[in-house]
Amino acid sequence: MKKGIIVTTVALIAALSIATASQAATYLSIATGGTSGTYYAVGGALASAVTKGGKIQCTAETGNASVANANLIATKGIEIAFVQNDITHWAYNGELMFQGKPLKNIRTVASLYPENVQVVVAKDAGIKSIFDLKGKRVGVGAPGSGVEGDVQAIFKLAGLTYKDLKKADFLDFAAVTSRFKDNQIDAGFVVAGFPTASIMDLTTTKDVDLLNFDDAFLAKLHKAYPFFVPSTIPAKTYKGIDKDTKTPAVMAILITNDSVPADQIYDFLTAMFDNLKDIAAVHAKGKEITLKGALDGLTAPLHPGAEKFYKEKGLIK
Repeated sequence: MKKGIIVTTVALIAALSIATASQAATYLSIATGGTSGTYYAVGGALASAVTKGGKIQCTAETGNASVANANLIATKGIEIAFVQNDITHWAYNGELMFQGKPLKNIRTVASLYPENVQVVVAKDAGIKSIFDLKGKRVGVGAPGSGVEGDVQAIFKLAGLTYKDLKKADFLDFAAVTSRFKDNQIDAGFVVAGFPTASIMDLTTTKDVDLLNFDDAFLAKLHKAYPFFVPSTIPAKTYKGIDKDTKTPAVMAILITNDSVPADQIYDFLTAMFDNLKDIAAVHAKGKEITLKGALDGLTAPLHPGAEKFYKEKGLIK
């Protein structure tokens, strides 16, 4: 009799273990960016915070930043991705690098933090304004990247083209740093939350500055492209840059595909916002992620799971 009870108990425990395992078997991956960018650092912390919630096993993967991530989401290559809100606007509406190919199946999940357009300039290059880039060697972002999209928008407003430059170099963040170290460029665009690891590394070995944008240009840029907002990088964010720097900024946001189940996105957001302190402890940008700002600057429709979450939090009706 006792043997039967033991066997039954063991079978019950095994059944419960299988049920528990199946309940915990929701896996979501987040596409971030290169290892030298902010997406990578914040994405790793975010994945750990979501996993801590207990309902989702979340992993962060390196990615090729906004444009590639938008395409990855649209083709169901990954469940969640970091992108800039300007890229989301262009992707959803089929503009610029997405010309004629709108990605109508992407949905927004949350707005995270501002990403500044950081124009790193050699201090001896005589570059004091955006117009001084004429005749200079300039890193304009990787081909077809979000950085290059922002450069195109800014150049258009400034009346500049790549032909006005001595050389337009299509470089990612790490390559910008490398070219500066080798004295091969005079300026380079980086669009990322500050402090950016590649710029921090650069300022330890090279005498560089950040380009300051005047208020009139920032206002004009915002009027032409509302996803650009005026922002300021505080003095001493980087070694040797001892003054505040005014720059345009876009928002880093999370997007997903409309086919991802609503309950998974709902559980993802619940865990993320329950464990924001863990994200903030890893990177300074994590401190800027708030529930209050979760809907700021979203440029595509909300995912139904996100909509349910924000309705319960009273952010939308």
